[in-house]
Amino acid sequence: MAKNYVRLDKDNAAVLLVDHQTGLLSLVRDIDPDKFKNNVLALAAAAKYFNLPTILTTSFEQGPNGPLVPELKEMFPDAPYIARPGQINAWDNEDFVKAVKATGKKQLIIAGVVTEVCVAFPTLSALAEDFDVFVITDASGTFNHLTRDSAWDRMSSAGAQLMTWFGAACELHRDWRNDVEGLGALFGNHIPDYRNLINSYNQNNNQ
Repeated sequence: MAKNYVRLDKDNAAVLLVDHQTGLLSLVRDIDPDKFKNNVLALAAAAKYFNLPTILTTSFEQGPNGPLVPELKEMFPDAPYIARPGQINAWDNEDFVKAVKATGKKQLIIAGVVTEVCVAFPTLSALAEDFDVFVITDASGTFNHLTRDSAWDRMSSAGAQLMTWFGAACELHRDWRNDVEGLGALFGNHIPDYRNLINSYNQNNNQ
């Protein structure tokens, strides 16, 4: 039986960026690499725009997974940064779970690499502890469509909500009367077609 509509609430949400590491990014083949990185940075920009608590984590940086994508560290210099020494499931790391629970938020927006492991495992673990989990599908990546679809099915069946970064941002925003220019600029920075829309809007308003 489907759950009732659980809406993202900017006052009750935190963002978890899991294992967006330089080595792991080379594995992403279910989405164009440039589009994928754009989506990750768009999600990060939305987290900053809505002032959402954001947690960064990596796994086994000294190994082939590599360091965190530098843009994320630059965007969140003061965010909790959990460099896991080896745990594959971020939820198995005590510091990570403490950081999540310290936010006081019950809605977790999560994205990472690779989808069926670094996203799915903490998603399932958080759901088991009664968090509402929103998986950002286009800011998560993996080897191919087969592994991606299997992961999406597993998480969705367990109660996770699958969203895109754009859909999540709109649900967090709720009402365009809250702000047009700020969110419009964010969208325009990451969606070329939306930039055209905003440019047209601005031109008409300035006439």
